[in-house]
Amino acid sequence: MTFGRAFAAASFVVCSLATGAASADTYPNRPVTMIVAFPPGGADDATARIIQDAMQKALGQPIVIQNIGGAGGMIAADKAAHSDPDGYTILLHQDALAAGMTLYPDHTFDAEKDFVPIGLVNTMINTIAGRPTLPPNNFTELLKWMKQPGRSARIGHPGVGSFGHLGEVLVFQELDVKVTQIPYRGAGPALVDLLAGHVDLGPISAVVAQPLVKSGKLKAYAVIGTKQFAGLPKLKTMAQLGYKNLDIDFWHMLLAPAGTPRPIVDKLNAALRVALADPKVRKLYADGGMDEYPPDQETPEAASALLKREIKRWGDVVRTSHILAK
Repeated sequence: MTFGRAFAAASFVVCSLATGAASADTYPNRPVTMIVAFPPGGADDATARIIQDAMQKALGQPIVIQNIGGAGGMIAADKAAHSDPDGYTILLHQDALAAGMTLYPDHTFDAEKDFVPIGLVNTMINTIAGRPTLPPNNFTELLKWMKQPGRSARIGHPGVGSFGHLGEVLVFQELDVKVTQIPYRGAGPALVDLLAGHVDLGPISAVVAQPLVKSGKLKAYAVIGTKQFAGLPKLKTMAQLGYKNLDIDFWHMLLAPAGTPRPIVDKLNAALRVALADPKVRKLYADGGMDEYPPDQETPEAASALLKREIKRWGDVVRTSHILAK
């Protein structure tokens, strides 16, 4: 390489670094788009909208939420992964991102390599709920009922690859019971059929299940999550019932495209922390059966470690259960 070319190359690198630093110093100077990987009205959309106001106040710029559904959240993730790594496009996703790495073998991005996590947002408590006419009245009776010879309980879930689907697969594998999985296009239709008695059991969020259980329209047998739900205090977690391998959570995290400068990631993480410490946000999450992560787990590194573990966990579930995306 000639001296002129070497000098030009070095100058380009220096200028690029300087531009990146300047961009981080002035970030953000326009609205930030937060892609949500599922349609409006669900837990993912609620999670995003609850932190939206506090985060945009902390950043000093609007946050525009863009819902992109389809393929278990993979369409939204693909769009975010291929966006400019400048901090102006971020992604809110959940367990389905980890599962999708195995469930969709022809994916066009790698969740670990093509994203840099910003931070963990929350976990959401789910229940194992049953139709109102189901004979068992508690978990012990449910397990005995499911193990009866020839029994194959009908399980309605929100869709292939959803946490509701994969979580239930993992639960019933651990319980060693035979079930028939029935997919629906979302949690709403699955709940309608459960209430009508067309399926036996289903994964229902704790906040949705609470009034239905108390009014006798549903039965609830256990919590899928690491914590009990205050609204249904008699329900134990699967781990408390003796199934330590089922100490699992339905989580949400924020991510940015790989290559986003660390100072920008840190600014986004700081804004997220401000939001999660906001009393209004905390109350709305608590009322919705959601929990924030402890402050020491709100770092990008903690989110990255969780994503790595969850890709293995849900990948193993998908492979051993021979689950195929449809």
